[in-house]
Amino acid sequence: MILILSASLNSESNSRVLAREAQRLLEKLGESVTLLDLRDFPLPLCDAGPAYSHANVAALNDHIARADAVLVATPIYNFDTNAALKNLIELTGSAWENKVVGFLCAAGGMASYMSVMSFANSLMLDFRSIIVPRFVYATGDGFVDGQVSNPDLRRRVEELARAAARMGRLLAAA
Repeated sequence: MILILSASLNSESNSRVLAREAQRLLEKLGESVTLLDLRDFPLPLCDAGPAYSHANVAALNDHIARADAVLVATPIYNFDTNAALKNLIELTGSAWENKVVGFLCAAGGMASYMSVMSFANSLMLDFRSIIVPRFVYATGDGFVDGQVSNPDLRRRVEELARAAARMGRLLAAA
């Protein structure tokens, strides 16, 4: 099963549009896909204590742990993934262990292109996650009316989705 996590808390998020596009493409390929939106799972701030027993933390932890691969759709703010995603990782850390993880990033401009790498490095080093070596980075010109409008962007989302599915199956079989 492939889990897609939409990490934006913005109701008009382009990263959520990328998440839905990945879901559509994976379902078209016959993959088992679950799309979860962090807006539907309000989380407490990680406090190294009671936050870990919150019901939404437990639910997300379970979804992540059961996934063969996780595609993370995140906005890029201030040259990094958003705080909601970082908080999720802090709350569900061990569920990410040995998971295939891919990134769908939406940003305001091209200057932050490599910003997801510090987050990917953290997943690799802390949880031994296996990062898909291709990720999608899109700016606003790839979207019109809440849809992916750029054919090249759609192709890149499909390439990432296919790679994550393939890698997730291979790791699950190993």
